[in-house]
Amino acid sequence: MSTEQLSALLVDDEPSFRRVLRTSLAASGFAVEEAPSGEDAIAILAQRPFDLVLLDMNMPGVGGVETCREVRSLLPKIGIVMVTVRDAENDMVRALEAGADDYLTKPVRFRELVARLRAVSRRLHAEDTLESLVLRVGDLELDVKRRLLYRDGEFIHLTPTEFHLLALLMRHQGTLVTHAQLLRSIWGPEYGTELDYLRSYVKALRKKIEENPSRPKYLLTEPWVGYRLCDPSQEYSAPLR
Repeated sequence: MSTEQLSALLVDDEPSFRRVLRTSLAASGFAVEEAPSGEDAIAILAQRPFDLVLLDMNMPGVGGVETCREVRSLLPKIGIVMVTVRDAENDMVRALEAGADDYLTKPVRFRELVARLRAVSRRLHAEDTLESLVLRVGDLELDVKRRLLYRDGEFIHLTPTEFHLLALLMRHQGTLVTHAQLLRSIWGPEYGTELDYLRSYVKALRKKIEENPSRPKYLLTEPWVGYRLCDPSQEYSAPLR
């Protein structure tokens, strides 16, 4: 296990919550600083680098979603984990669309939080061993090396997590990839059963690659099993493996 200390900025308007998490994260080896608002967080991040941001979604003033968008724009490769008191799919999708890499709901389970933070860090800071490669499925073209997606020649922005998810599915074009395979390959060995979590990311990705996300032609669901990335011009008959 790496001994490198990870730096995290904790953004929450509740002083007691910040105090408890800062103490616990510091005891787990993180270098932690606090920000009581989105405005303060953006000012701090503009001055010095961090590996991770732990960001409350529901804050007065500049809310968590808008803060997330600004942080992602300012620091495209920083890890962002959002925390919300509501376990609602709409909140999850909003967080993902704003550029979050992960999310948790309150009350936060500390061991899970640490595992998620470390998983995000590993995913974002792993050495890039990808070859210069372009993946094509239908009208989708993914430049793996430069991390650029085009649909019928039009550029489509992807968050880091969306990129990894789409790249994996495109590499397995036409093949069923199970929920557990996707979760563990993209998010790490700590994952495997968070189906609602995976569905939220798939929903966010469909909004970007499908003409009609409610009637997908590329990213197809295999009920209770997983997903399959298909070329709409070809016919796939279940159970194709």
